[in-house]
Amino acid sequence: MLKKILILFIITLLLLFTKSIVKIDSNKVNISKPILINTYQEKPIGNLKITKIKLNQDIYRIDSKENTIEKNIQILKESTDNLIIIAAHSGSGKIAYFNNLNKLLINDEVSLTLNKKNNTYIVKNIWEQKKNGYINISKEEQDQLILTTCSPNHNGYQLIVNCIKKESL
Repeated sequence: MLKKILILFIITLLLLFTKSIVKIDSNKVNISKPILINTYQEKPIGNLKITKIKLNQDIYRIDSKENTIEKNIQILKESTDNLIIIAAHSGSGKIAYFNNLNKLLINDEVSLTLNKKNNTYIVKNIWEQKKNGYINISKEEQDQLILTTCSPNHNGYQLIVNCIKKESL
């Protein structure tokens, strides 16, 4: 009797804490692999759209586990209200969101929606610089959007696209 009570107690705990599927067959108790239920689905706070290179990708909060170039495009923590820096992988693979970033030209448009506010930016400058963990940029009077990825042409270099908010021009 104590054994059955103990088994029922364990089953109850498993149901409460692991959301396991439990099948009771006479005196046998079979517990299948727990079902992992993600009850918290993080929602994007915005979107980066560059029609010319067919990019339309969600953006997550800076402190989100989804805000990483290993999963998405990433807003760098150095970003401010008027200087937003976004990085992403290039090359091949499903996370190479900036693979065609080098196809942008001066005066191309980039759309950024953050916290339900839509902004259009114009590409002002494009350059490459040696990768050293920093991006050397000049702070402009206008709001800026910096897009960066590895250079498709030069190993050890990064491609930087500097965009200015359209209404600031």
